Amino acid sequence: MGAATVPRPGTGTAAPGDERRRMTLAVYPGTFDPVTLGHLDIAVRAARLFDRVVLAVYRGTDKPGRLFTADERVALAEAALADIDDPAGSRIHVDSFSGLAVEYARSAGATVIVRGLRAVSDFEYEFKLAHMNGHLAPEIDVVCLLTSSRLAFISSSLIREVASLGGDVTGLVPADVRAALAAKRAGEGERRPSGRAAVVVPTVGGPSDA
Repeated sequence: MGAATVPRPGTGTAAPGDERRRMTLAVYPGTFDPVTLGHLDIAVRAARLFDRVVLAVYRGTDKPGRLFTADERVALAEAALADIDDPAGSRIHVDSFSGLAVEYARSAGATVIVRGLRAVSDFEYEFKLAHMNGHLAPEIDVVCLLTSSRLAFISSSLIREVASLGGDVTGLVPADVRAALAAKRAGEGERRPSGRAAVVVPTVGGPSDA
């Protein structure tokens, strides 16, 4: 008995190995200030699930404690992806956007928005966001991926805070990001008046820092 084949909708003809199938594009949006190994973990795993993934850097962030400009965040993400030793990395590219992520995904022709979940505390926010996105663009699905356990404690805001105090973030961010953080800290030190201590305002890592 031969293998069953599934007809293409509206044709009634089988399509085994049909190369004309629609490519699945997924968008992974966030501020990525800066991009971390946790972000790359989600992006690579998404690229194993979907044909193409766009790591979409949000340009319009007014988050307290913003460190890198949008162009710097894009450049750091591109450099990080260039160093990924995984075949799936070639299916990820970086872009930037303003406005609603769901509208960007729609304009790009994406059918999936990818989000990362680190802990239960992220779930409530992502749950509400997914339903709002479903209201705005019901044709786009939201797929949440759990961050790998060894990276689940990392957030961009925590990285910024630790790096600003001279902490070692090796193994938490890509090498180019670590160098950029050190350069930012050195620049702040040069601009700070002599005799004045740095004032660091703790920040809370939101779900988009996952």
